[in-house]
Amino acid sequence: MASSDTPRGHHDLGGGALRALGRLFRPHRWRLCGAVGVFVVKHSPVWLLPLVTATIVDTVVLRLPLAGMWVATGVIMLILVVNYPLHLFYVRLLHGSVRRAGTELRSALCTRLQELSIGYHNRTSAGVLQAKVVRDVETVEQMVQQTTDSGLGAVTVLVGGLAVVGVRAPQFLPLLSVIVPLASLLLLRVRSSLRDHNEVFRQDVEHLAARVNEMTQLIPVTRAHGLEGHALRRMDDTLRRVLSSGLRLDLLNGRVASLSWVFLNILGVVFLTASALIAYWGVWGITAGDVVMLSAFLTTSTTSLAMLMSLAPVISKGLESVRSASEVLRAPALEDNTGKAEVSGVRGAVEFQAVGHAYDETRRLAVRDFTLSVAPGETIALVGPSGAGKSTVLNLLIGFIRPVSGRILLDGVDMAGLDLRTYRRFISVVPQEPILFDGTVRENVAFGMPDADDAAIRAALRDANALDFVDHLPGGLEAPVADRGAHLSGGQRQRLVIARALLRDPRLLILDEATSALDTRSEALVQQALARLVRGRTTFVVAHRLATIHNADRIVVMRDGAIQEIGPHDELLRRDGPYARLHAGHPV
Repeated sequence: MASSDTPRGHHDLGGGALRALGRLFRPHRWRLCGAVGVFVVKHSPVWLLPLVTATIVDTVVLRLPLAGMWVATGVIMLILVVNYPLHLFYVRLLHGSVRRAGTELRSALCTRLQELSIGYHNRTSAGVLQAKVVRDVETVEQMVQQTTDSGLGAVTVLVGGLAVVGVRAPQFLPLLSVIVPLASLLLLRVRSSLRDHNEVFRQDVEHLAARVNEMTQLIPVTRAHGLEGHALRRMDDTLRRVLSSGLRLDLLNGRVASLSWVFLNILGVVFLTASALIAYWGVWGITAGDVVMLSAFLTTSTTSLAMLMSLAPVISKGLESVRSASEVLRAPALEDNTGKAEVSGVRGAVEFQAVGHAYDETRRLAVRDFTLSVAPGETIALVGPSGAGKSTVLNLLIGFIRPVSGRILLDGVDMAGLDLRTYRRFISVVPQEPILFDGTVRENVAFGMPDADDAAIRAALRDANALDFVDHLPGGLEAPVADRGAHLSGGQRQRLVIARALLRDPRLLILDEATSALDTRSEALVQQALARLVRGRTTFVVAHRLATIHNADRIVVMRDGAIQEIGPHDELLRRDGPYARLHAGHPV
């Protein structure tokens, strides 16, 4: 369900690509109509000039009164003079509408990406989604601008020219009425083949975007293991596929352009020769001026038809981008919060009742019969081998995924009936890899809390053991955190994330291996900060280093998605069970 601030209509780009394009520009239809009207006036000299030329030629050849020539020249000079302000007005109307529609489409895509489930994002490459938001929208903008600028000019010339011919030499209208439909039919015939080739090329480019995104993320791994050659070979395969589909598309576009040019120019030569012979034999009262006018009109109309033909690849590519964007806007994998109860406060009591979950890809239960009751303020540690189901439990708790069996209660209320967006206001997550964005220290710590003052931010930084190093940064709170904090150490980044969590003052805290990637000194500072963070809050901790969870109220040992044993650290060691074997470094 779209949020209330979603641009209207943009979540409903169903039907064909042309209908979707119409819905996209519907809010701007009056500005677009105004742009068309202004264009017709400013572009009229192109199709009026053959008429003026014919008038001048007949005035000279037939010795007609000069008044007609002066009137025709004056009118076209006036239109030429006002072309400059009219063109600026046209650009403001048309290009302004296109840019606004593009911005609204990007906003709708970003909104939809926030609404789609975590499962959708796990299945879809971030590189592909970036290509849809950036490249596809840009392609749609370019298509509309180019087809309007060139296509509207061509149509205006054809319609205006036909009107002039109809008034000046109506005998030629039947012949022209055959040429234009023939060209239009050719345009429609080539469009279907262009669509198929553009779809293949678009999919190959999306695959390339996903591969580039993957390659950049894996650069530290490939460099550390000397696998640059292997990574480049994987990339070369994708590049060759894009090259092959791109060349096929270019060849098809070249065929269309060449055949269109040959076909239209043959028609032009035939038409010009016929009109000259008719004037030469004195048939139908055709004058020399008429032949000049028809010749000029034929040249401009042939050029206009060729222009329309050349737009076929642009239109086909643009419509394919519309379909590409529609894939996101029409994706059904939404997180459903419609009509559910809003959460206005959280005490922190959580109860798992025989919860099970299976991922669609495997159908194997990642968590099964998970039963656990957690009191407000209690700290629960989840431990076990890789694949035991610890991360799945956390994702169930956050609401990223839903149980396929059993239920989860929050303060005694089934979470299936809660609006998870409002529930997450009371959660903070400290992940293994600290997540920072390009901005200042202040913006990163106060993310989502624009009203937080300096005193609150500095208090959060102090409790997170981060204030000392922040004060030594050039600019302090205003120091830039560029490239996701690449110039900061892992411990510094993690402490900024902890400060963010402290400022939010959550009631429910999730620590997902928050210290596993840190050195000993950094881990000690982060552990001190975490000790302040968990105080008085319901906390779920996943940790590989068992030494970091000795103080947890209870430790849940998991294997193959099920609970093996539960209890405090000392009690589990006395039992000499799975936890004791893990603690001793033996496999469970």
